Amino acid sequence: MTAVKSGKAFGALPAGPVSSEQAYQLCLALVRAHYENFSVATRFLPRELLPHMAAVYAFCRTVDDLGDEAEGDRLALLDGWETDLLRCYSGVPQHPYLVALQQTIRAFDIPREPFLRLVQANRMDQTTKRYPTFTDVLSYCEHSANPVGHLVLYVFGYRDQERQRLADNTCTALQLANFWQDVRRDYAVGRIYLPREDMARFGCAEDELARGVASLALRELMAFEVQRARELFVKGLPLVGMVAGKLKLDLALFSRGGMSILDAIERQQNDVLRKRPQVTAGRKAWLFLRTYLDLRLGRLG
Repeated sequence: MTAVKSGKAFGALPAGPVSSEQAYQLCLALVRAHYENFSVATRFLPRELLPHMAAVYAFCRTVDDLGDEAEGDRLALLDGWETDLLRCYSGVPQHPYLVALQQTIRAFDIPREPFLRLVQANRMDQTTKRYPTFTDVLSYCEHSANPVGHLVLYVFGYRDQERQRLADNTCTALQLANFWQDVRRDYAVGRIYLPREDMARFGCAEDELARGVASLALRELMAFEVQRARELFVKGLPLVGMVAGKLKLDLALFSRGGMSILDAIERQQNDVLRKRPQVTAGRKAWLFLRTYLDLRLGRLG
């Protein structure tokens, strides 16, 4: 598996075999190196679950880096990563992150499907740059976002389809919020997640994205897409009341944080081209305090 070390997520890794304990330490080091992406989980996870979530994070981070930033034949690198993943189920994985992940898979009896879907999402990124319909975008989210929610539920001991269905709403909504926040950034790397059918419906041409100036038609399109994402967040909120402990806070924060991205887009009159809509540090702190107090007072979930 030395070929996959071109991905930025790998950093300096041992050349030879590692123990499970060493493997988990490497996963935790990756988490600390990218703390901004994992801050909620590292701060509020039960201590005994932190190494397992770090292993899941290391898998997700690495497969994304292979799909987005690795040099060389990314499809071949993804194939190699998938092959080593499958060794977690029937063999001995070679990569340290997967050495740790194998122990997590065994501890929580996690099926291979969510991991395989995440690999497939990154394969899709190599070949698909435009999406004809909203259904196509949702299909992509089923591979790129929803598996993460399932993995979190498995680690926390939840395996039922109803909770997974609700998590899918939240995860898809988060993915859409990020898409709509990053319309300009994605276009710069050749990707458009706005469905072509919706762009045609509102009279938006692709060259408008190239010019970087949002017309009324584009702002109306973005208002439509923002509302779609917001409705999915609302559909996923009942999950907060169906989990226990610190996961309640995590889920509530993810939902409110995602909706805050949508609020930021609306504060810019749905102009996502002029500048990237962002949630300020002050707003994030207020959201955390409000969510924490709402949960303590029984006003949420």
